[in-house]
Amino acid sequence: MWVAEWIFWGSLIFIFYAYAGYLLILLALSVFRNRPVVAGNIQPMVSFIITAYNEEPRIKEKIENSLRQQYPRECLEIVVASDCSADRTDEIVRSYESSGVRLIRAAERRGKEAAQKLAVGQTSGDILVFSDVATTLSPDGIANIVKAFNDPTVGCVSSVDRFVDAQGNLSGEGAYVKYEMLLRQLETKVNTLVGLSGSFFAARRSVCSPWADDLQSDFNTLLNSMKAGLRGVSDPNSAGYYKNLSDEKKEYQRKVRTVLRGIAVLMRSLPMLNPFRYGIFAWQLFSHKLCRWLVPFAMIGALISNLVLATQFPLYRAVLLGQVLFYAAASAYAVFHWMPQSSVFRLPSFFVLVNLSILDAWMRYFRGDRVFRWEPSKR
Repeated sequence: MWVAEWIFWGSLIFIFYAYAGYLLILLALSVFRNRPVVAGNIQPMVSFIITAYNEEPRIKEKIENSLRQQYPRECLEIVVASDCSADRTDEIVRSYESSGVRLIRAAERRGKEAAQKLAVGQTSGDILVFSDVATTLSPDGIANIVKAFNDPTVGCVSSVDRFVDAQGNLSGEGAYVKYEMLLRQLETKVNTLVGLSGSFFAARRSVCSPWADDLQSDFNTLLNSMKAGLRGVSDPNSAGYYKNLSDEKKEYQRKVRTVLRGIAVLMRSLPMLNPFRYGIFAWQLFSHKLCRWLVPFAMIGALISNLVLATQFPLYRAVLLGQVLFYAAASAYAVFHWMPQSSVFRLPSFFVLVNLSILDAWMRYFRGDRVFRWEPSKR
């Protein structure tokens, strides 16, 4: 029975560390360690790269939003990288050529990162800013996100995520997004980010070469920055506004794709977990990424070991009942939606869904799936 107890308590401690322990340690470190970002009102040459695939309904709105950027036009080139779109996306982009918007079309559909690589090779900006079609920027979005590059230690900059409702009004962000934004704030203060918002981020050209066309670009760009001796930071004044996915099945698949692509990057960068070479970042990478992606296995270990222990000890029977009620509440919310949106049942459901998607991603990774092609999320 002692083996089952070790597995049970070890699993619980691991889950706690992955979601709360890492955060608490960052909070403690932030009291003694502060790496300020020396931002400045600089205006480097910027290449703004918008990646698109079959975005006919939304590409015009994205281009109009980009043209409203309050940044010197002589220092800004706007490029749409089309991943061999089969609808009118390219035609709409070409209609804005007189406004300075350039189309770069892939000859064949090879995926988001391949289209970005094509655009990186055909642009000249010192700073590359990447954005998705579904993401709306404030007029000072680009002007804000480049300010951090005044600091020579910064290799890449992430925006913060903001949700809007169907009418475009700022809506509640949810506990998970607030948690992630707090983590980024603390990581920036203590050392460096571990990941970027793929929908809106910026990087020095030097950390974008060579560009891997088969790896998640936001995560890989952050790792490239660390390899170059630079860091990634979060800019609270640079926000990407986007809508929640209305179709929950598509939201689940989006989560699976995101984790699967992240796992592929991490597995190709395992030497960066070496603390003797990468110092505190190795611990951050282990805690924020690897530990988080191993939580589903700890949840399974906690449940199975609890079942074994419950046959012998009343305490563990009570704990098992708590686990059963937790998963029942999560399932009821996910399947029937009869609880109010503000209900305490929403968080267990989200937690279970996230970890199911991570488990799904691991299964696909070990089957050999890598998701090079992409379908933009319809919001």
